[in-house]
Amino acid sequence: MPRAPREEDRPAAERDLTALDGVLVVDKPAGMTSAHVVARVKRALRARRIGHTGTLDPMATGVLPLCLGEATKIAGYLLAEDKAYEAELLLGVETDTLDAEGAVTARDPDGAAAVTEAAVREVMAGFVGPGVQVPPMFSALKHQGKRLHELARAGESVDRPPRPIVIHELTVRELALPRVRFFVHCSKGTYVRSLVADVGRALGCGAHLTALRRTRSGGFGLDRALDLAELGPEAARRALIAPAEALAHVPAVTVPPERERDVATGKLLPWTALGLAGPPVADGPMRLVDAGGRLLALVTADPAPIPSSIATSITAANTASDLTPGRASGSLRYLRVFTYDLTNRATSSNLSGSSGRGTSRPERHGR
Repeated sequence: MPRAPREEDRPAAERDLTALDGVLVVDKPAGMTSAHVVARVKRALRARRIGHTGTLDPMATGVLPLCLGEATKIAGYLLAEDKAYEAELLLGVETDTLDAEGAVTARDPDGAAAVTEAAVREVMAGFVGPGVQVPPMFSALKHQGKRLHELARAGESVDRPPRPIVIHELTVRELALPRVRFFVHCSKGTYVRSLVADVGRALGCGAHLTALRRTRSGGFGLDRALDLAELGPEAARRALIAPAEALAHVPAVTVPPERERDVATGKLLPWTALGLAGPPVADGPMRLVDAGGRLLALVTADPAPIPSSIATSITAANTASDLTPGRASGSLRYLRVFTYDLTNRATSSNLSGSSGRGTSRPERHGR
């Protein structure tokens, strides 16, 4: 029986594809689940480690950042970023999923006809700022170990605790009542479907989401997004965003060449070993990069003193260090270490932690 081809048997150009490390921003088309986008890119690029950083519903389009290789380690940081959307709602009709793919649960054409343009603008302006939002039943959140969408499909409804969100901007783009096109810039965890339902209730006639396009996710906009129709090895290489660039908003420290191996192995180091008197920022993550700008590690400040034995070895190896044995000096604490030669050994994953809704209905975990 012929053996399966090994990775080293592949042509060099093909092997290089599995070593892609970075963020690939895709312009998700309508009708595809985020998981299907991941699977398509995985096949096209033969990527062994890939996942998305925030689900978009099948009807939604737009920015979907995918993490490949070592960039999967920064997925959690990308998930925490704000999002921006162009969307449309329809007044007077409510659905069980809060969007156009659900079953109609209520109609109020007379109530919708009574809504004025001034009322729409006033109500939507009232949602700007910090607030709380009840997540929809058709979502991937869990209740007593079960996904809410599973309970919803079974006809159950459970109490969902409100979650804090921030609506940074909510702007009416076009009014053609009962349809309203709008732009929203919001914090992570905001469901645009739920926002639309809340607006409909505030107007007294109900509403549901009819179109959604994500225009930005953190620092990634549509200008960086690759059309799936153009997906290919060379296009992916050109569009790939290095992990260090993907986290450009995080403060950076350049590691001296003689310390790069120590960082790569996660060795306990004081800040003086990097030529610093202390951490450049007191709180939050920092990037450690090499002279070429490649991301070596994500770290944070650790106020604990360096043990005397380690301080002695560091001082002996680096006479430029002002660390003396036994001196209480803060060190860096590793959050992530990037080992690019060991990437792509895991199977593909959904890094946002959500899973499919089954075959009876398309997944609807996104916004």
